[in-house]
Parts: sequence; structure tokens; C-alpha cells
Amino acid sequence: MGRGGEQEPRSSAGGPARPDLLRGLTEPRYSRRRFVRGAAGILAAGSLAGALSACGIAGTRDTGWEDGFDWKAWWGEQEQQGTFDFANWPLYIDRTKDGSPTLNAFSEKYGITVNYRPVIQDNATFFAQISPVLQSGQSIGYDMVVISNGWELTQMIKNHWLIPLDHSRMPSFERYAAQSIRSPNYDPGNEFTVTWQSGITGIAYDTDNIDREINSIKDLWDPAFAGKVGMMADDTELGSFGMLALGIEPKSSTPADWRRAADLLREQREAGIVRQYYDQSYIKALEQGDTWISMAWSGDVFQAQLSGSENLEFVVPDEGVMFWQDNCMIPYHAAHPVDAMMWIDYFYRPPVQALITDWVNYISPVPDAKPIIAGELDDPTVANSPLVFPTPEMESKFVAYYDPTGVEDQLEWTSIFDPIIQS
Repeated sequence: MGRGGEQEPRSSAGGPARPDLLRGLTEPRYSRRRFVRGAAGILAAGSLAGALSACGIAGTRDTGWEDGFDWKAWWGEQEQQGTFDFANWPLYIDRTKDGSPTLNAFSEKYGITVNYRPVIQDNATFFAQISPVLQSGQSIGYDMVVISNGWELTQMIKNHWLIPLDHSRMPSFERYAAQSIRSPNYDPGNEFTVTWQSGITGIAYDTDNIDREINSIKDLWDPAFAGKVGMMADDTELGSFGMLALGIEPKSSTPADWRRAADLLREQREAGIVRQYYDQSYIKALEQGDTWISMAWSGDVFQAQLSGSENLEFVVPDEGVMFWQDNCMIPYHAAHPVDAMMWIDYFYRPPVQALITDWVNYISPVPDAKPIIAGELDDPTVANSPLVFPTPEMESKFVAYYDPTGVEDQLEWTSIFDPIIQS
């Protein structure tokens, strides 16, 4: 039994949904970051500017809700419908042959059918699909979506395309949410979003090839590693690291700061230090020895270590690590908002979050899930990993991304950092 008499998630057969059983029944676990973050998906097919132009997004609210709307009264009129539609990323919830134990348990407990669809491949492509629908004042067909912090989320908030959350319906979040995910800079007070899972972008290196301690982002500029350094092809991550190397705080940076960071990154490239600007394949390059040191996502390195790459070490550099969050939100015109709110409250309960965290291996939004994973789920490897449950010292080095003020702002960022990657 969980806290407050709530039952822990159970398998469809009625027994405890234990990770040792789940791992025998699940599909291969690939990193959620295999599906590249940010605008990379759209940029692969064409320019970001062209994609935004095609969407007709000009920073206006159009058919979004009006300022002054009485959301408290609106929520008071809403009722449970017995179903909700949930769009998420592939391989981003616990799974067995019978589906997700946590979704099954939620449906059984509340009589709510969850139409769960792992349809989001990257933020920009999904945004390009849903934004014209929202702009025309129609429902996108989902009551909950998961989008990373970035220009897409900022645009949805600015356009009034998200329903403000009813905090009276989410006591589990208020009680159990980690301090690191409360009131983020892109959504003060968690007015529109709560974190699904999160992670950090730091440095990974191969201890078989590097026999000294790595502790600084500047190590990525070390001529001793020329031709063996991996940098990311994600312009958000790349630009942020360039600023950290200069001691610039990304969240309060200016276009002048971006250009300084771009100059430093260009010097690194022209000196022959960078082997390649990688997408998700950076982890394979590290494992094969093509690179010795690389920008890296925490979850990827943890899963690589579990798979036998014990020579890989993840580093939280002195300058800090970029802290990213994938966020649940309810889009405007959602047909089943109460059912979606009930899910938000449910998945912030420690026994529920323990199952999800133990499967996806990213940073849990619920610290109280740790003892459950260590004890009842008998998975101390996950429970004791600072890449899943960061130490206070690590959390003190979490750095927020720059929050774009609009499309033009994002285009300027892209125009500064993308040429480094493309050349």
C-alpha cells in the first residue's frame, strides 16, 4: 500500500509490477533522447524559418483564450468524463506486453480509459502539426501533451494555447514534487506545466583513453583531445555550452553573448578539436572510441553504463550543467481536462513515479520514489544513481536554458549557432 492508502501500481494480472519482471517483458529500452530535442527534426527537412512561416505563426494569440478569463469558475464547471487522450514520446513510460502497468492501474482505480499515443518524435515537428489547429480555434485531439522547455512551449504559453492548471486538483504535486522542478523560469508558479521527467546535459568521457580528471567544460577545448571531441548538433545545447565556457548565464544572455559563444565554438572547430557534431549517435561514438570526450545527456550515459560501458564517466563540470525538463500540459479546447488533471495528480505519487522512473532512467520529479525503487522494487542501481536522483551538490549546478521571447528571437539564435554545425 502506498501513502494515504493508495494502492501501488500493479500488473494487469493483479500482482505487483516489479521492474525485474518488467525488464523481461519490455521492448528494448532506448533513450528518450534518441528522438532529438528541439528544432533538429524540422531543420533536417528544411529551415526553421520556412517551417514557422508555413505554420503561419507570428507571435499572435489569435484564437487563444482572452485575458481576464475566469478559469477558477471554468474549472468548477468541469466534470470527469471517463476518458482522456495523451500524446507522449516513444518509450517514455513503463511498458509490458499488456501495456503500461501505471496506466492500467490508473484506469482500473478511476474508471478512466487512457488513449495513450507515443506520437511525438521531436518538439518542433509536433509543434508544426498542432499549431495551425490551435490557431484555427480547434481541438488537437489530445487532452495532454509532453513538450520540452524551449521556444515551442514558450510560443504556446504566449499564444494562450494552454489551459492553466487547477492546482487544487494536484495535491500530490504540491506535496512530492522536487524543488528543482517547481516554478521554472519558463513557467513561473507552474501555471501551465508540470515536469514529466528531466535530465542534464554535461560531459562524458572514456576513462580508458583519458587518464586525468575531467572537471571543466573547457576540457572540450583541450588540444590534447584534438579530433576526439564530440559536440552536439542541437543548437540549443551547443550554444548553451559555448556560453557556459565563457562564464555567461544562458537564461539571461543577449544576442551579443550568443555571438561571443559562437566565436569560441568556431575557434574550437577550426582548430580541429571537434571530430563531429553529433545527434543521438554521440553515445555510440564514445563507446567505440571514435571520441574520447563529448557533450552528453545524463540518461544516455546511465543506460550505456548499465549495458556494460563502465569505462564511461559522466561529469558535472565546474561551470554547471544544462537542466532540461519535459513538461505535461493541457492544450486549449481539450475535451477531458478533469481526467487529465487526475492523471497529473496520480503520477506524482511516489509509488507510481517509482515504476516510471525505474523504467525510463531519467531524473525523477519525485525524490520520494527513491526508497521505493531501492526497497520494494529492489533496484538499488537506479535508486543510488545521481543521474536519476541527483545529489544536492549536483542540483546546485543546474543551469536554466535561455527562454526565447518569440519566433524572431529563436530565429536569431538559430542563425548564429546553426552555421557552426552545418559547416
